[in-house]
Amino acid sequence: MPGMAAPPDTAHHHRAHPMPGMAMDSAGGMHMGSMSHAYSRHLPMSRNGSGTAWNPDQTPMYMWMQHKGPWMLMYHGSAFGRYTSQNFNHANGRGHANAVDGPNWLMTMAQRPVGERGLLNLTLMVSLDPLTETRGGYPLLFQTGESYKGQPLIDKQHPHDLISGLSVGYTHAFSDDVDLTAYLGYPGEPAVGPVAFMHRISAMPNPDAPLAHHWTDATHITFGVATLGLRYKQFKLEASNFTGREPNQYRYDFDRPRADSWAARLNWNPSRELALQVSRAFIKSPEDLHPDDNVTRTTASVLHSRSWGERRYLASALVWGLNEGHGAHGEHAVLAETNLTLGRPTFYGRYEFVQKDSEELSFYPSTPPGEPLRERLFNVNALTLGASYRLASLGGPRGPELSVGGQLTGYFIPQELQADRYYGVVGYVGPGYGRLPLSASVYVRLNAPWMTMGRM
Repeated sequence: MPGMAAPPDTAHHHRAHPMPGMAMDSAGGMHMGSMSHAYSRHLPMSRNGSGTAWNPDQTPMYMWMQHKGPWMLMYHGSAFGRYTSQNFNHANGRGHANAVDGPNWLMTMAQRPVGERGLLNLTLMVSLDPLTETRGGYPLLFQTGESYKGQPLIDKQHPHDLISGLSVGYTHAFSDDVDLTAYLGYPGEPAVGPVAFMHRISAMPNPDAPLAHHWTDATHITFGVATLGLRYKQFKLEASNFTGREPNQYRYDFDRPRADSWAARLNWNPSRELALQVSRAFIKSPEDLHPDDNVTRTTASVLHSRSWGERRYLASALVWGLNEGHGAHGEHAVLAETNLTLGRPTFYGRYEFVQKDSEELSFYPSTPPGEPLRERLFNVNALTLGASYRLASLGGPRGPELSVGGQLTGYFIPQELQADRYYGVVGYVGPGYGRLPLSASVYVRLNAPWMTMGRM
């Protein structure tokens, strides 16, 4: 979860430490108020990610916290108000769009010890995207995945469901080094990929979803998940049974659980600054427009975070994903992103390499009418550079933080995608994307306040 970490002098590599006046129980775990990890009494809270994924222990914290009896409650989230212009240098080009939108999410977690060795965690995540992204999603050049009104979403990022996460997890500690976690979500997140982009501190300033979203972390909202995870010291092995179908276009309902897909993931945090994972999943019928197509997804990632003072940190991610479909070629995606925060100013960037085929983009260049449509595999490279500035904390030091920012994205694409004309499944469609398409956004952002372990 973006911003859930201790500064370097408070996070411990092997286990969490109690705050002054907080006692350890007989199993070596911590009583209420010690702020342990959501799924281990012997790990720091800063390792919390999305679902059961791990962040580095030095991930900075942006959150509110309160205690209610034996419960520890945590709240965090982010909301953008922005203007975006996609492919603005080609007014007649494909994907050209201007929009005012507001990607947003809010998460709350409640956890408490159970007996001497147990830990119970409840999580709720909501998004008002269904209210702010009413045209099937916000414009985003070369983005694909899911559908709206019977048509595939192309050059558009789908909105997230109103209830984006509702899960319960129970962990039993056998010792300081070994614990077992059972996690159920409806919706929830199976053991696939790294921490989802919405919860990676490296992606926190960027309002756009990665183009590799459906290669790496699109399963972060899955209607029906059951995961078992066994931790040994700094390793965790997980297995999930879950629903392969991605959420439908009705963002206020709960989709039917299917329990037809499987995943396995190995996590390793070799130091306080690193979180590594590899995962593989069989995903049955993820797209409702292609119910007979299954996907085998393989991912690997390295997350890095280093803090050296108040609001001074560098957080980065390197992620690779591979989708292999039934009878189709494999498609690769690589993402590298970073967030350098130096007090009030933040500088960030994201590079992506994504392979997308003609069908996914509905783009068939140089195909005369009457001839069979020929598949192509397109290599899309995108580079985003941006900056933001924290203006104020609204309502005092514990109020939400207000920032302003902007970013520019350039797309380096093959000549075929630049074509003056291209064909879709219904014949001639129109001009392509043009040479070096550019997109830009300016925004204001509200997020939970930055927090140290000593300030609650």
